[in-house]
Amino acid sequence: MFSMSVDMGIDLGTASVLVYIKGRGIVLKEPSVVAFDREANEIKEIGEEARKMIGRTPGNIVAIRPLRQGVISDYDITEKMLKYFIRKAMGRRTLRKPRIAVCIPSGATEVEKKAVEDATYQAGAREVSIIEEPVAAAIGVGIDIGKAYGNMIVDIGGGTTDIAVISLGGAVVSTSVKVAGDDFDEAIIRYIRKKHNLLIGERTGEEIKINIGCAYARPEVVTMDVRGRNLVTGFPKTVTVTSDEMIEALNEPAAKIVEAVHNVLERTPPELAADIYERGIVMTGGGSLLSGLDELIEEKTGINTIVAEDALTVVATGTGKFIEFMHSAKDKEDR
Repeated sequence: MFSMSVDMGIDLGTASVLVYIKGRGIVLKEPSVVAFDREANEIKEIGEEARKMIGRTPGNIVAIRPLRQGVISDYDITEKMLKYFIRKAMGRRTLRKPRIAVCIPSGATEVEKKAVEDATYQAGAREVSIIEEPVAAAIGVGIDIGKAYGNMIVDIGGGTTDIAVISLGGAVVSTSVKVAGDDFDEAIIRYIRKKHNLLIGERTGEEIKINIGCAYARPEVVTMDVRGRNLVTGFPKTVTVTSDEMIEALNEPAAKIVEAVHNVLERTPPELAADIYERGIVMTGGGSLLSGLDELIEEKTGINTIVAEDALTVVATGTGKFIEFMHSAKDKEDR
């Protein structure tokens, strides 16, 4: 069964890469991690298998995240990673190269956009479209972005938070701040080290965030036993951490995101601001799943704030659908 051509959308994130294929939905979701053998100068594993190696590898093998804060920090490795994910997503069934839309943070420079475009062509694309994250998120959520309504999207990924007011197919006002999911993890690691004299790794920091992390008081306090290394004795130790402590730990990064939302609202034209008050703020991306972050934004702005249903996958879905949006717009022009 050969199909002539494939349209795919790639959400190229700091923490994970998702691939959407027209007619098939999300076909791949893997961490953007590459395990690299420095001695042999070769890639050992890519994606989920490489993630398992973080913090557990012998000296010669390093786990690299080739994207930092949503942009390429290691070009060659990003290209190889993209090639691997594109092949894995497509299988071996196609004759023609795919048309690919890739989304990037709204604050990316022209040079950074070009790097993503080149890497995608090198990885085997026939045609490449670059789309900004909040626009992709809006399409993925099901907002008709072609209309003259103001919609506010807060997309919190691993490395960046992109906030934009979207109307008539593009971002009218936007900002991209380098505070997101990874910063939540780091804030938790720092807090546990300072408060409990306990050293924990990246993966444990993330587990704490997912299980008991919160930006706003929970209806009831939840706790978690955390294992790490006691900084005083050097021995392994377990401490119990509560969700109330997490509010304190995550206060700073959460406040920075609220401030960025505020900043965008202040710059929004009055007509569009009125639309947002009426329609609310939509949050997407993995970082938006932090418990109580929506309540915090709602309390500080006075605007109804909701987390999108498939918050993790809407950007990838929207990126894939963007190709259809582009081509239908093109067809109308050609008529």
